[in-house]
Amino acid sequence: MLGRWRLRLEPDLSRFKFLHTADIHLDSPLRGLSRYEGVPADEVRIATRTALDNLVRLAIEEGVAFVVIAGDLYDGDWPDFGTGLYFCAAMGRLAKAGIAVFLLYGNHDAESVLTRKLPLPDNVQVFGTRKAATLVHEPTGTALHGWSYRDRDMRDNLAAGYPAAIAGRLNIGVLHTALTGRPPHAGYAPCTVSELVAKGYEYWALGHAHAFELIATTPFIVFPGNLQARNIREGGEKGAVLVTVEHDRIVDTPVLVPLDAVRWARVDVDVGGVEDEDECHRRIRDALDQAYDGLAHGRALVVRLTIAGATPIHADLGRRRDALREEVRGIAVAISERLWIEKVVIRTSAPLGDAAGDTGLTDELGQLLVDSAGDAELDAALAQELAEFFAKLPPDLGDDDEAFAALKAGDRAALIGDAVAALQARLAGTAG
Repeated sequence: MLGRWRLRLEPDLSRFKFLHTADIHLDSPLRGLSRYEGVPADEVRIATRTALDNLVRLAIEEGVAFVVIAGDLYDGDWPDFGTGLYFCAAMGRLAKAGIAVFLLYGNHDAESVLTRKLPLPDNVQVFGTRKAATLVHEPTGTALHGWSYRDRDMRDNLAAGYPAAIAGRLNIGVLHTALTGRPPHAGYAPCTVSELVAKGYEYWALGHAHAFELIATTPFIVFPGNLQARNIREGGEKGAVLVTVEHDRIVDTPVLVPLDAVRWARVDVDVGGVEDEDECHRRIRDALDQAYDGLAHGRALVVRLTIAGATPIHADLGRRRDALREEVRGIAVAISERLWIEKVVIRTSAPLGDAAGDTGLTDELGQLLVDSAGDAELDAALAQELAEFFAKLPPDLGDDDEAFAALKAGDRAALIGDAVAALQARLAGTAG
């Protein structure tokens, strides 16, 4: 009789769920906010911790069998042990709920980078750095294959060393990789999609790229993106991927569940034809109001506002750029105290034929910059100089700065366009 009751109480693990996350970058700062008054420093500082707490809460609520962390849990060595202790506490909550964790280290938390370590709770299993290893989640029989980074600058094809799928089990590959390239991210652990498919796994849990991307569905090859965006280049919702398994097969398409605490967005305001400041402010207010209602969803929203269009007040906007930034912040805080302005970009122009807004010098210098972009010899020389410069820097230095990352990626035309716009605004602001 007792045996029958035990049988009934055992969970049916022919159907279960797991969570796939990566690039948590625990305690990594959110860039571009510290110099602005009115932004709650504490909320910004703990945003990555809040996102991790949200992940743990979701795992418990969904009753997942296990959580996969595909690299870059940390952002390098910790300034103190608080970062590691916080992670251990979070994993302890999962342990009490009977949820296992499979952890792989990527470039930011490679063995050579992470010098501070703490004993992890028993529910956390870590993939080794010497070779690809297979860890089995015994309750579900799932085989997980992974290889942690020994060194930060991993340029070897790790996927080539992963074992073939184990018959009769759900097979998951855990890999921190750029595949064949995911600019602006460095090209670590390069491999092709066809190489991953050839392993015969049902799911590839990738990490490294900070945007959610469903690479393939047969098998499922997925980047979950980072858990919490840290700068304006990481806009949109961020979270983890929830996967449902039935009889060792993934059912339905894995979905991204938003878990971020602070969200970033670009908002464009067209002030074309606007003739006075009041109308300019109204358009800004409408754009920010719409963005907050549509994007924040209860979170803090960080906005980079771009004001563009041909307008008679172009020169005035250029002269008053500092005051305008404060006015925009005032509009934002009136909408919500959790609507924060990261930057105000002015890309307006004077209407055609507006002599007051045409310095002559603006157009001439702007055209020189544009023409330089088409000079193949100059472009090649610049590319060579920049390549030598970036080769001397740490691989990820400046990736949180948009202009710096664009320069690293070779997008010089975009930077020239920005330079022309900035030049026009600055000269218009000092004209007269």
